[in-house]
Amino acid sequence: MTNQITLPDLVTLLRTAASDAQSFVSAARDGVYARVQGPKGVDRVKADNEQHIVHGLGWYASYAEVINQVTGWIERLSQDGKLTEIEELLAQLLVGEYAAQMIGGIPMTQEEIARPYDLTQDADTLAKLSSPAMLKLSREGVNQAVKSRIAHHLVAQRGRPTLENTGLDETLDMIRDQFHAFAEEKVIPFAHEWHLKDQFVPMELIEELGELGVFGMTMPEEWGGLGMGKTAMCVVSEELARGWICVGSLATRSEIAAELILSHGTGWQKETYLKGLAAAKILPTAVFTEPNTGSDLGSLRTRAVKQGDKYVVTGNKTWITHAARTDIMTLLVRTNPDSKDHRGLSMLLATKPRGDDANPFPAKGMSGGEIQVIGYRGMKEYEIGFDGFEVDAKNLLGEVEGQGFKQLMITFESARIQTAARAIGVAQSALNTGLNYAIDRKQFDRSILEFPRVTNKLAMMAAEIMAIRQLTYFAARQKDAGKRCDLEAGMAKLLGARVAWAAADNTLQIHGGNGFSMEYTASRLLADARILNIFEGAGEIQAQVIGRRLLDEAN
Repeated sequence: MTNQITLPDLVTLLRTAASDAQSFVSAARDGVYARVQGPKGVDRVKADNEQHIVHGLGWYASYAEVINQVTGWIERLSQDGKLTEIEELLAQLLVGEYAAQMIGGIPMTQEEIARPYDLTQDADTLAKLSSPAMLKLSREGVNQAVKSRIAHHLVAQRGRPTLENTGLDETLDMIRDQFHAFAEEKVIPFAHEWHLKDQFVPMELIEELGELGVFGMTMPEEWGGLGMGKTAMCVVSEELARGWICVGSLATRSEIAAELILSHGTGWQKETYLKGLAAAKILPTAVFTEPNTGSDLGSLRTRAVKQGDKYVVTGNKTWITHAARTDIMTLLVRTNPDSKDHRGLSMLLATKPRGDDANPFPAKGMSGGEIQVIGYRGMKEYEIGFDGFEVDAKNLLGEVEGQGFKQLMITFESARIQTAARAIGVAQSALNTGLNYAIDRKQFDRSILEFPRVTNKLAMMAAEIMAIRQLTYFAARQKDAGKRCDLEAGMAKLLGARVAWAAADNTLQIHGGNGFSMEYTASRLLADARILNIFEGAGEIQAQVIGRRLLDEAN
């Protein structure tokens, strides 16, 4: 046993550290709230002026929650008699490192550090981060012996789908194995060529995934789905994204469209679209973003004017994924021209013919073109112009105007959970790629894996991947239980995006100059990972959502 902390001590230390971290966040939240408080709760102007500490609170809360989830996972494994050395090592490295960052400062980006004294100057609150458990784990849990032993396990378990006992049940483990094998055979051998040639994910692959139920994973059986939960969706998304992020992302828009229709659609809309979505016979795209609006959906300007039994749409949209080859658009428009915020928005289920590279939008009143991107290429990104584009009035979601933003809000939790799962897949691919290269690459007559700076990168990748899995599965379980989980989903997405980027960046560094060559997979992983901190809510937006939720609870 190489780790210096014995098992009984480890379980107790982890639980104590998790409690200390959450206690700090709770006390610091009250201090931050006092600085942004207005007559009726959080004052928006004050919160914007104090954005660094509001977002910092979001990061500290996310760290505390991931420590809590890792601890719960270790406790469950210990109680079930399934805890082995690799899980112990990963947990103490992760919690030790995150405890050290909470004490010294959490990097929100490479240039922006959130430090505990930014959030509070109260000595008793700050002392919670210097508790014996936090200090012991931060000093002893991250030593070289721990990291080297983790690397030993990585080499021994090379080729396995995951690097630890995830704590899932037998059914979900079987699903993981199935889609791991699928990605190994049908995706990984071809993904890099598809990326380099800027090609679509082959339609044959989409059809096969449709037959496997990927697009209807969480839809009720009565509508042609498999009736499984969000955790199953996470497992499948993770394994497919490990093959290529684009394949792991194919079902995202189907998940969004189905959730919109199931929650708000009329009987006719459900009968017309749900079974086709579940079988991938109908491919959807999400048409929300506009030029110069970004995450400010309330300021959308694309108009839809009702004329008889039609809505006539005029305006511009951008960053529309897989737009050309899809059959239906969940199209967010402004139906009340007098409104200036989200209350005038409505959601249309707008049908369109499929296009291709030569003619992406063969529809009257609709035009556009491809946006060239550095990664995430397999579905392609588009800008779209609408000029007199017609949509049947019966395709207004729920046949009620002014509900579009509220309807869309219900999809954010699922979309962010699924994005976190995609991030896990990309990070796992980066770890596998970096590990294989480090084993095979020789320098100074030995494998570069023997050098501690390489070993340490791989060990930390493994620890962070383990942690974000547990946080993502927790958010999925909350969603499956019918509980509000925008906080947990936001945390999973925020940390997952950073974990994927760090893993891809470090894998490229392990490759050295070869990683900068487009010939090597490492270059693609870096390009693909970068989008995760932008779409489905940029990192800054996620931190804002988390921070504001915590402050609203303090009111």
